[in-house]
Amino acid sequence: MAEYELTVDDEPRREDMALLDERLYEFNAAASSVDDGRLLAIFVREADGTIVAGMHGWTWGGTGFVQAIWVHEKLRGNGLGSRLLAAAEVEAKRRGCHQMHLDTHSYQAPEFYRRQGYEVIGELPGWPGADVRIFLRKRLG
Repeated sequence: MAEYELTVDDEPRREDMALLDERLYEFNAAASSVDDGRLLAIFVREADGTIVAGMHGWTWGGTGFVQAIWVHEKLRGNGLGSRLLAAAEVEAKRRGCHQMHLDTHSYQAPEFYRRQGYEVIGELPGWPGADVRIFLRKRLG
């Protein structure tokens, strides 16, 4: 087998990372016989198009995944995060999903997600530092 050089890249091109995601999806779809993966994104924009809140993730194999959710600090506390999450859940359910999955850190929003009906299914302590990464799931009824 040929020797291949490894290169470390701390500023990879988005298209290179997308290629890896696509190849992994192709493998997973072939191995599981489940090929229904779709991206999911919801945005809130100001009149000029500036994004002030949103979420992105995906649906695949009966699960919706929230990769990121963000609300501009000036809009927090008004239910916009709850609306974004609820809209993602509705769309995931429409796509045939029976559950949602996401993760957060102890310094982010674990209580917010618990109030939305998410249950903790795992924790990774010590990341970062003394904090905890928390994995949550919500069954869609």
